Amino acid sequence: MIGARRPQKKSRARWVTFFRWAAALAVFAILLHFLPIAPLRAALASIPPIRFVIILMVYLCTHAFGILKWRMVVNAAGSQLDLSTSAQCYLGGLFGTLFLPSIIGGDVVRMAVGLRRSPRPAAVLAGNVVDRSLDVAAQATLVAFGLILLPGSLPEQFSALARRILLLFAAVILVAAMLLFLFRKTFFAGRSRRFLRQLARWRHALRSVRACPQVLVIGWILGVMIQATFILLNALLAISCGLVQPFRVWLFAWPLAKIAALLPLTQGGMGIREAALVALLLPFGATAALVLAAGLVWEGVIVAGGLISGLIAFLLRRADQISP
Repeated sequence: MIGARRPQKKSRARWVTFFRWAAALAVFAILLHFLPIAPLRAALASIPPIRFVIILMVYLCTHAFGILKWRMVVNAAGSQLDLSTSAQCYLGGLFGTLFLPSIIGGDVVRMAVGLRRSPRPAAVLAGNVVDRSLDVAAQATLVAFGLILLPGSLPEQFSALARRILLLFAAVILVAAMLLFLFRKTFFAGRSRRFLRQLARWRHALRSVRACPQVLVIGWILGVMIQATFILLNALLAISCGLVQPFRVWLFAWPLAKIAALLPLTQGGMGIREAALVALLLPFGATAALVLAAGLVWEGVIVAGGLISGLIAFLLRRADQISP
């Protein structure tokens, strides 16, 4: 039975991946249908190839700091991963985000490698959850900075809508946390001893991270710096396309578009991110075709970076297998 289920799961995963790629292409097709093609083509042609390569290199170098942040957090939980293994987990996760059908995407690859290499698998799981939480906190910080700097630039109706969205998001998180707390005994009732032992190890790993507040602060600061660098790179690409917006506008719009891309509708959030960015920047006088052009080039950076990351992760794995 188990052997028969595995091919079915693999086939289902392939179909999910196919449909999400198809959905991403459909979103791009809709955007291209309603937007003028000539300005879009001119904007794409105006980007020098050398600038694309430089931004791609900076993008990859920025992810090098992401590797150090991820390793610092999971090791604070007790995972005891070396730098090579951490790089394989993180870079493999970037590659997996492009092709895995799961909502959590590349996290599956990160944990699959880390769980095999770490003497404390629960620490890898707990550390990865904390690292993702720090990324969300970094995104929220940048949105808050954007809102603080925007009062004179943000249309009143749009400002009210943004506040409502943020309040709704906070309310959803609060309600989910309250429900989890209220029904925690019901959820854990009847669980096996093995599950409870694993849960105890996971909670111990979380306590280990909480016992190192300096790690959380440094991880949050690194997360803010990494995400701010990505925003700056996106803004530079937009300038090359002819779209000039104050950086505070990007601080507000880009993280929100990235959060919207978390919806499990397209592969890696492709198309959703660009559509959200167009909607968020239009009230500031941005030209939709130029926003889409910058978004398409940024998707090229993400795809190229993911493929290069996958290759590096593969080479590191081969090197570990060859070395005694």
